[in-house]
Amino acid sequence: MAFRPLTARAPAALLREAKPLKAIFGHAQRLAHLQRLLESQLQPAAREHCHVASWREGSLLLIVTDGHWATRLRYQQKRLQRQLQAFDVFDGLTRILFKVQPPTVPQGAVGHTMDLSVNAAQTIQDTADGISDPNLRAALERLASHAKPKT
Repeated sequence: MAFRPLTARAPAALLREAKPLKAIFGHAQRLAHLQRLLESQLQPAAREHCHVASWREGSLLLIVTDGHWATRLRYQQKRLQRQLQAFDVFDGLTRILFKVQPPTVPQGAVGHTMDLSVNAAQTIQDTADGISDPNLRAALERLASHAKPKT
């Protein structure tokens, strides 16, 4: 008796057919729709800082990246609530809650990065060429090798 592996299925088909995945996919689609509606009513600068966490029993929970944006959005809460109630989905909206939750991974601060122009690298390399100390010269050459070529 030979082992016959199951035929591969497209991820979209799995999401539509498997019950647990179907429920998760449906919930994610619903949240994405609510997020689009929310973003249509937010100022452009606030859109990346505010995300829909849940919508149930007349209460909309929004996750905000920091206290600054939470305060700004609280000042606009009544206006935002009125505008969202105009959508059928938010018909029963009675309150908006804000929860501050900083991003888990700081954006752009993954590690120490160094942007060194080609001109700066050439200047450092020229300086290294005039240094007699071998350790300092090697350190300057390593530093000059970090230059990013222009794209």
